[in-house]
Amino acid sequence: MLTWRPAREDADLRDAIQRLSLAHRHYGYRRITAQLRRDGWIVNAKRVLRLMREDNLLALRTRAFVPRTTDSRHGYAIVPNLIRHLVPTVDQIWVADITYVRLGEAFVYLAVILDAFSRKVVGWALDDHLEARLAIAALDMAIDARNPAEHSLIHHSDRSVQYASLEYTARLDQRSIAASMSRVANPYDNAKAESFMKTLKAEEVNGKAYAIEQARRDIGRFIDIVYNTQRLHSALGYKPPAEFETELCHPANHAILAVSLN
Repeated sequence: MLTWRPAREDADLRDAIQRLSLAHRHYGYRRITAQLRRDGWIVNAKRVLRLMREDNLLALRTRAFVPRTTDSRHGYAIVPNLIRHLVPTVDQIWVADITYVRLGEAFVYLAVILDAFSRKVVGWALDDHLEARLAIAALDMAIDARNPAEHSLIHHSDRSVQYASLEYTARLDQRSIAASMSRVANPYDNAKAESFMKTLKAEEVNGKAYAIEQARRDIGRFIDIVYNTQRLHSALGYKPPAEFETELCHPANHAILAVSLN
């Protein structure tokens, strides 16, 4: 019998869960656990549920969502959801999220920021830690790329410690960006960011055992070239995000936007 190092075993288990979740989108964590056991894994349902929550895989189910948890057990301030019922225009709402990416025997973490209007990834960062500076690096990229006007932008995220931290909220305050957070146990509130993570895992990551520099290169290429400029989005009238922004951000087209985004 092979003896696996804990890090490698954990990586393999996450990979197996991801593949099963993508192949069986109606499966909840109990069925995923049962299938893992049929495949020879010795694993309990509680561990599978935790990993599926951490990796945004519960959101792949098309029926009612199982609540997705985040690391919200912290002492930082939680702000209300400001984006409910808003129909965004360009650079009015940014949505942020963090997910894992597997390496050979470990994991790195990807922080992204999307424009809710076009679903374009405007900032991202990848590193081997979950500290606030990971999320701040993605935010800084977005700010440098878009240079949003003061008091014009809402930043929406879950309630995790990275986004609630003093360092992150100070960066938002410096640029007069309003902070918004999802309601408790409501994954629909940040559905656009989670949808991107699902797309990334299904179409680019898909179980690859990256080296960290390869992960940065390949994921960066997927975001900048494939996702933003080539991949057709049904919610955008089957246009890529960059093209959608170029064609429809003009004020004369706002009536079209209201229809296409609802």
